[in-house]
Amino acid sequence: MLTVYVPRGGTLEPHPLEPGEEIPEAAVWLDLVNPSLEEDKLVEHRVGVAIPTREEMQEIEISSRLYVENGARYMTATLMSQSDTPTPVTTPVSFILAGQRLVTVRYNEPRPFAMARHKLGRSCPANVSGQTVLLELLDAVIDRSADILERIGNEVDQVSRRIFEQRRSRGGSSRVYQGILFTLGRKGDLTSKVRDSLVSVGRLVLFLAHEDEGLRWPKETRVQLKTMQRDVQSLSDHTTYLTNNITFLLDAMVGLVSIEQNNIIKLFSVVAVVLMPPTLVASIYGMNFEYMPELKTVYGYPAALIGMVISAVVPYLFFKWKKWL
Repeated sequence: MLTVYVPRGGTLEPHPLEPGEEIPEAAVWLDLVNPSLEEDKLVEHRVGVAIPTREEMQEIEISSRLYVENGARYMTATLMSQSDTPTPVTTPVSFILAGQRLVTVRYNEPRPFAMARHKLGRSCPANVSGQTVLLELLDAVIDRSADILERIGNEVDQVSRRIFEQRRSRGGSSRVYQGILFTLGRKGDLTSKVRDSLVSVGRLVLFLAHEDEGLRWPKETRVQLKTMQRDVQSLSDHTTYLTNNITFLLDAMVGLVSIEQNNIIKLFSVVAVVLMPPTLVASIYGMNFEYMPELKTVYGYPAALIGMVISAVVPYLFFKWKKWL
């Protein structure tokens, strides 16, 4: 799908393209989402840039993600998507600066794009260009990363309180432990994805800062790029802190589980040791008396079987009630 954005009256509005219609000359942002071959060719013909394929966008080499070709700046970053769902993913997004136009190519719907569209749809500078849209998108990406990290931090704090402050019954609860471990695993996975995204965006911002002479950034833009670099660095440091905190909580959780298991095993060992001498005495002498009243009882054998079943079931139910099993 191809969406063209044209400035109108202090806002940036989408311009619907009719079949066979050319891209307007005033368009400053061309957004390609899961583009078809015809849409790729239309943008390549009108803007004069080569649209990278999905496979090319997934290359991990920096030289394949950040480069200049025929006067156009090609920049591919890895952005977070679906971070509010149980299955967050990272998706490559290409930004192509060609003159005063920006072309974006993506195969998912990262939240920063909606944030930037909403902001520019309400108000945008009179001299808006592709460079302006690019900076707004990068700023939205950084803000979104900060929001995700803040949410992760709050949820990790809640898990920490559940681990260290919640009073438990002896033996704890396996379901509680499983839930905590599952939550920590998800937060660790989400944190690693945010870190990958921040590293990618940081390289892109650094690339733009080094392209100062070619793009002729104004002073305000240079200051904004430096601010973005500092924000990315601080968020990366915070991501490292969260990763270390999650690792610590995982280790603490495993340690608590081990303590609970050791307490149960210790209790079983004490019970076994206490019952061992009577069992030994009964094994040696209990069945070797000449006169045993039960041997002549009609229901002695069924009663012995019932006693065996009860002696096995009662401890099992007791252990289940104490949540040791």
